[in-house]
Amino acid sequence: MDIALIADDTKKELMTQFCIAYCGILSKHHICATSITGKYVQEATGLEIEKLLPGSHGGAQQITSRISYNEIDVLLYFRSTTPNREFDENEHNLFRMCDVHNVPMATNIATAEVLICALDHGDLDWREIVNPRSDYNRRRRGLTY
Repeated sequence: MDIALIADDTKKELMTQFCIAYCGILSKHHICATSITGKYVQEATGLEIEKLLPGSHGGAQQITSRISYNEIDVLLYFRSTTPNREFDENEHNLFRMCDVHNVPMATNIATAEVLICALDHGDLDWREIVNPRSDYNRRRRGLTY
């Protein structure tokens, strides 16, 4: 499965700790992340992370685009909980694309833990069928990427 990671500045350490705790499960999947988040997680866990642009320089939009092409199966986005945050149109579009394409998304550590455990138990295997780039669909069509 393809997992995307985004963490606001105040949540990067939490994301890193989460990935350390679930490194065994995450190592079985393809992971992409915004640049700094990916750097922190990769250095702490040794996981292979595809690092995209920094979130503020288009990384979140890259993930949104991948979601719109059904190339992401799970999104973990640890958001800042600072009061009085301004409306972020890019964040809104990211969430909307997750809703449109039925991509499970966690915005906090509790929900992320539920999703990662479900992923490990096979409860998200239905994503293999809807993701055109999944191993399931590549094998079915005899394609390689």
